[in-house]
Amino acid sequence: VGGFVTKSPENLYRRWTPFGMLSSHVRSHGEPPTEPWEYSKSFLEDFRKADNMRYELMPYIYAQAKESSENGLPMMRALFIEFPDDAGSWLIDNEYLFGSSMLVAPLFEEETERDVYLPEGTWIDYQTHEVYKGGWHKIKAGEIPIIALVKNGTVLPHIKLAQSTQALDWSTLNLKVYADENTTRASGKVYLPGGDAVQTISLNNSGNSFSLNENPLQGKTDFKVELQK
Repeated sequence: VGGFVTKSPENLYRRWTPFGMLSSHVRSHGEPPTEPWEYSKSFLEDFRKADNMRYELMPYIYAQAKESSENGLPMMRALFIEFPDDAGSWLIDNEYLFGSSMLVAPLFEEETERDVYLPEGTWIDYQTHEVYKGGWHKIKAGEIPIIALVKNGTVLPHIKLAQSTQALDWSTLNLKVYADENTTRASGKVYLPGGDAVQTISLNNSGNSFSLNENPLQGKTDFKVELQK
């Protein structure tokens, strides 16, 4: 991210950063001055927000990486891999699915919004929580300069921020539920470091909130549920 042997313009680096954060591997290194702190204070703050997003999403990334390695799937997938019967998905080359549940549309130009194609179904903006149906939409990026949407009925596990992945506390995970008002069930995947298998976490709508059916990782981690509105 940010280039390797030359100093990228700040506006390009700002858009490039969240694109990198929502991929399987991300590094900001190379011949100086490419370090984020060599840029402006506002850029460093924007870089931190994008980096924090990735760290909080680490339980989702870790579980998706495990499933991808077991099933021979890429972490960054063309839309038609998950939606082979959606004809529009076969024509899109500037969006991708990050794992099975997040759709990412990077800002390749100096702009704050772009046209985004969504496969059939309902999608919820990861940052703004706006709800969209399948088809073409002009969508504004959130505070972090990227557009990311979550498939309706998805539980995205999040973790408390730490200074490194080694220091992450897996004893409590925050289950963020992305579901519209008509959705009665939601599910997601969790895989703990050193675990035996990827576990499916299922929640039911209990009025104005979602509740966990059962904890398949009882004694290993606790869950807090948060409906994204």
